[in-house]
Amino acid sequence: MNCDRLQVIFSYLYDAMQPKFVPVILAGGKGERFWPLSRKHRPKQFLCLDGSGESLIQATANRLLPIVGGWEDIWVITSKLLETGVQEQLPSLPADNLLAEPEGRDTAAAVAWASLEVAKRYGDDVIIGFFPADAWIGDVEAFARTIGSAVELAHNQGAIVTLGITPTFPSTGYGYIQQGAVSSQERGLKTYQALRFTEKPDLATAKDFIASGDYTWNSGIFIFTAKTAIAELQIYAPELMQLLIDKGVSIYPTLPKISIDYALMEKTKLTHVIPADFGWDDLGDWNAIERLLKGDSINVELANHVCIDTQGSVLYASNPDEVVVTIGLEDVVVVRDGDVTLIVAKDRTQEIKEVLGKIKENRELDRLL
Repeated sequence: MNCDRLQVIFSYLYDAMQPKFVPVILAGGKGERFWPLSRKHRPKQFLCLDGSGESLIQATANRLLPIVGGWEDIWVITSKLLETGVQEQLPSLPADNLLAEPEGRDTAAAVAWASLEVAKRYGDDVIIGFFPADAWIGDVEAFARTIGSAVELAHNQGAIVTLGITPTFPSTGYGYIQQGAVSSQERGLKTYQALRFTEKPDLATAKDFIASGDYTWNSGIFIFTAKTAIAELQIYAPELMQLLIDKGVSIYPTLPKISIDYALMEKTKLTHVIPADFGWDDLGDWNAIERLLKGDSINVELANHVCIDTQGSVLYASNPDEVVVTIGLEDVVVVRDGDVTLIVAKDRTQEIKEVLGKIKENRELDRLL
């Protein structure tokens, strides 16, 4: 797309977003299913996985920057362990806009604390958007338009807005949102009441969801005013929000470990979903690399690969001087990083987290995490 036209679109959206819109990037995840490339101090959001030259968190920030007009209104919440890494990844991010959680307590605590901190600076009417640091977006213009619609809905109706991605296959690795009746139409995009959230269904259920036409994938992106989020969390998760209000971040390690979907989105009556079609992938495991990069190739090769009769596979090596050799393989992922080589069937990549559990039990292997 012409860069000048893109800037005009973003400028229009930014001018139209009143009151103020502040995006918060959720960057505390571990990305364990991308192990061994993703490690404790080098999680998925710090990696470049699509060949663009940008890490996932850098790409997330760069697509938000033109919408808000500059770094001063972009925030990041991450873990204390990753604080320095975020600063290295995003050197222009103001220090006061980086929140470091003393301990990971899942997304509900992150959203609650960030909402309180943003509201302190900008007031209760500020509109906050939460964005996972590790998602891939294909059409940045369509993404910006959708965010503009969500901001208007949050402002005009006090809604909690989430973006639902139009499904392209029956994924068992994504969450799903069931759409109800049409609730509004902003900038040509229809918005629906959100009826139900379902986390990672089995294949038969996922196929039923897609066949019904009433379900979208849960993008993990949601937008609301600070006062709406704080009030609703006080109603549906008082054991979390009220503690933060009364005690501050010092209480963090005692907070319940719960996702924002379970704590709020599934309970509140204010949730609306905008079906979006801007090209999206949450890059949940190594199979996502194939979806992004395969094209007409027999394999996805991000390594020096010499093969005989290998097809439908993903090959990755972090060291360009190393060579991966395969013979007679099909539908596997081979990853070589440092002192670890992973070989896994593509339909079992979700089990990488179980392997990490076994490694954690062996102190001699702790260096591999």
